[in-house]
Amino acid sequence: MNPKLDLLLSTKPLYYKHIDYKRIGYAFDIIAPHIKIPKVIHIVGTNGKGSTGRMMAHMLFNSGFNVGHYSSPHILKFNERFWLNGIDCTDELLQDAHERLYMILGKEQSDGLSYFEYTTLLALFVFEKCDYIVLEAGMGGEYDATNVAPKVLSIITPIDLDHQAFLGYNINGIANTKLKSIDKLAIIAPQIHPEVIDIANEIALKKDAKIYCVTRKTSSQIYAIEQIAKENLWGDFLIDNAITACKALDVLGVAYDVLSLKTWTMMGRYFPYAANIHIDVGHNLLAAKAIYKLIDRRVNLIYNTLEDKPYKEILELLKPKIHKLWIINIDSPRALPIKTLENTLKELDITYDFFKGIIDTKQEYLVFGSFSVAEAFLKYEESK
Repeated sequence: MNPKLDLLLSTKPLYYKHIDYKRIGYAFDIIAPHIKIPKVIHIVGTNGKGSTGRMMAHMLFNSGFNVGHYSSPHILKFNERFWLNGIDCTDELLQDAHERLYMILGKEQSDGLSYFEYTTLLALFVFEKCDYIVLEAGMGGEYDATNVAPKVLSIITPIDLDHQAFLGYNINGIANTKLKSIDKLAIIAPQIHPEVIDIANEIALKKDAKIYCVTRKTSSQIYAIEQIAKENLWGDFLIDNAITACKALDVLGVAYDVLSLKTWTMMGRYFPYAANIHIDVGHNLLAAKAIYKLIDRRVNLIYNTLEDKPYKEILELLKPKIHKLWIINIDSPRALPIKTLENTLKELDITYDFFKGIIDTKQEYLVFGSFSVAEAFLKYEESK
């Protein structure tokens, strides 16, 4: 008898020091004859994967397609990882998909897969009846679990330093790992490191792949997107993500209405949670730079971080925009020790205290630092 999905996942650790890159391929070969896989759009990069993917899914859905968007991690509920035609999929659909997947894989293979590997294969069953699946890679590219599925298009969002222990300690190494996930057709979003474009061209030449590099100057939708951005208070990074999403649909020959982006939202992407509170799940220096440009006044920063992030550089950058920092406790084995964070704040001369769930409606707040920070804050809000 199959275990319940939540029970199975509870036995799998979220983080691994070492990853077996071959086992997901073995598992995919087992399920492939038993499943119809829709057209897959694969999104790889450091930042902007979630919002770019959801923008594409949103426009596809509004054009009448059945579409699924697989993203990670979730903030409050596991179902958030599986967006299906405008809403998070139901517990019943997830359980049904799990039962099929587990039956085909068998206990040994199912138990041996990591949390992310199993949920990636689960997405293929959840979205089997879709026209399109937008699959968001985890931290990798070439060896990412999401790269096992055949794809009609790859999208490469901005690449920067992150997860160096797994991906490499320089842009060239990280870019190579991510860009080698390309097959025959790819969209390259606006990049901050010019060498990413050079590496993309080299890999495309070796693979005989066609790539399209997106810029605002060449975007056919830039005027409409800039108007939407102005109305919805988007930052520059969301404009770039939107033009990338539109270019991807253009290349695929899909008809869409760019104005449908007026109703696009996604929790954690500089999300206006309240009139005086924004939530952003960014956790690296590239995200912090984007946020810095958005903040037009000093804010109360509700913050914490994982220990492998460049927290000192992030705090140094944001310091001029911080009125006061509020440390929020997060539930993660990778959390930075509180004492280390306190020492860093003292060294940088940033005023801080510990967040206890109290919000002053007369002051501005930014919740920032990771998905775990957003989760902790929202749980405070739910408990009120």
